[in-house]
Amino acid sequence: MALDGIAVSCLVHELSAALCNGRIDKIYQPEPDEIILSVRGHKGNHKLLLTANASHPRLHLTAKQKHNPMQPPLFCMVMRKHLSGGKIISIAQPDFERVVHIQIESLNEMGDLSAKTLTIEIMGKHSNIILTDENSRIVDSVKRVSYERSSVREVLPGRTYVAAPSQNKMNPLTLSRPAFLDAIARNKAIKAQNAIYQSYTGISPAAAAEILYRANVAATGFAGELSEAEQTAVYDAFAALMNDMQIARFTREIVFDAQGKPIEFAPFALSMYETYNKKSFDTLSALIEFFYGERDTTSRMSQKSQDLRKLVQLNIERCVKKEDVFAKTIREIEGRDKWRLYGDLLSACLYQIKPGAESVTTANFYDENAAEITIPLQTNRTPSENMQAYFKRYNKEKRTYEALQPQIASNRDELHYLESVLSAIQSCTEETDVDDIREELTDQGFLRRRKVGKGKQKPNKSKPLRFVSSDGWEIFVGKNNKQNDDLTLRFADSDDLWLHAKDIPGSHVIIRTNQQTPPDQTITEAANLAAYYSKARASSLIPVDYTSRRHVKKPSGAKPGMVIYDTNRTAYITPDMLLINGFLNDMQDER
Repeated sequence: MALDGIAVSCLVHELSAALCNGRIDKIYQPEPDEIILSVRGHKGNHKLLLTANASHPRLHLTAKQKHNPMQPPLFCMVMRKHLSGGKIISIAQPDFERVVHIQIESLNEMGDLSAKTLTIEIMGKHSNIILTDENSRIVDSVKRVSYERSSVREVLPGRTYVAAPSQNKMNPLTLSRPAFLDAIARNKAIKAQNAIYQSYTGISPAAAAEILYRANVAATGFAGELSEAEQTAVYDAFAALMNDMQIARFTREIVFDAQGKPIEFAPFALSMYETYNKKSFDTLSALIEFFYGERDTTSRMSQKSQDLRKLVQLNIERCVKKEDVFAKTIREIEGRDKWRLYGDLLSACLYQIKPGAESVTTANFYDENAAEITIPLQTNRTPSENMQAYFKRYNKEKRTYEALQPQIASNRDELHYLESVLSAIQSCTEETDVDDIREELTDQGFLRRRKVGKGKQKPNKSKPLRFVSSDGWEIFVGKNNKQNDDLTLRFADSDDLWLHAKDIPGSHVIIRTNQQTPPDQTITEAANLAAYYSKARASSLIPVDYTSRRHVKKPSGAKPGMVIYDTNRTAYITPDMLLINGFLNDMQDER
């Protein structure tokens, strides 16, 4: 579900209670389209996140720690100049739109009090964060929109702020029966669900579907087919929902599918999902952070690692092409032993061959039945030259075969390694994970080493994922090859249990045993993690090997993450997404 006007209304209510009269202590811009305000108030300190990310635009209080760039971006410096130390006066939502105005009182350059407005517009790819002065002139914005990009509305410093064009929708807070019935009549040719959300501001398709469900009306029916009684029922359900919003009677809950994946959320009870699993939250900020946390991380990590993914995929394609060439060559020379046989048989019957003969038939003394075999000959060669030509061809193809074997093995090792790197890229959850993989690819010669300028810090190393099993045992999961090496070869004790998807690129998993035998349930949960954090996560019955860490060795010269092991056992696992999501949610709560 997108952040609709109802959700924004709930957020404005919560943020007003928590932040009004608070002072802006610090301002950060961890992402190009994201601002975090640290606010100090009488109800404690809070961090307000505002993001104009095209995929997940939103605002809410956050508890997450984010890495900030060494040099603050221009918009961040402008914000600090105008808003540092400022007092939040009010937080408002105009006309139930997906827009929030934060009124801030701060000192200007002359030391006089001045009013500024920080506006976040939640509009998909057109989302923006805009700072305006007391005269509604734009000071700056996180996304500048010139005339070339939009002839309807420029968003540039010095321009007067103009609200986004209205879609001629009605404000649901002023809901009236005549206007509602008129909207139904005007939209009788479309579905009732569409008629509701296309006629009223801030109503999402999910909210419209919930209204119809509460009215016991099918969401797939057309508006023109609603009886008078059904129209009344829909209006009453709509009015009751909006009344709850006006008096701040919110019910904040997330709905999960059968695999434990969050599929919907709302600041009101989602009755239409009565048979689904749900989770309630005390605040909508906590709910939104939970709902969007993994999605936002996945989206941003995908952007940050795009160049690495492209590089690795290109090298994987190169390895696959080389493998095809090797396979074709092997097929071409697989009959090489025949040339040696021809040479041996010709050497034994040279005296029988007449010059200029096209072939010779002789007994094959290598066959137990001494069956006759016909050997083709070149008429322009002597019998001895024919024999030597067959031996020469055999020796050439034999040398080719022997030379190909180490190349094939090396290419397969490289392909397996690159697939493991690609799997690690897809599992990145933090920018430090991407930095680790970038450094690893540099060490392996796939990237040029970049010079670190003066004053720039070396990025921190990322840490393995840590989970706790239902039996209370610690489970650690490596997120990239270098981390896998550190986890297995340096962090783990010899008695710890080591797990890995069999012959599949993926993470090393360690159960910290403290010299005890882990219960079967813990091993099953760790095997689920090993299967999930592998290339085969979407498959079923994934083989996962597990053995004591002491049986795991790293061959000399092997690439990062590559190990050998013995005396293992194998479990066949279909990843339990309810279990995996439970682990991820617990880890998110710890953060």
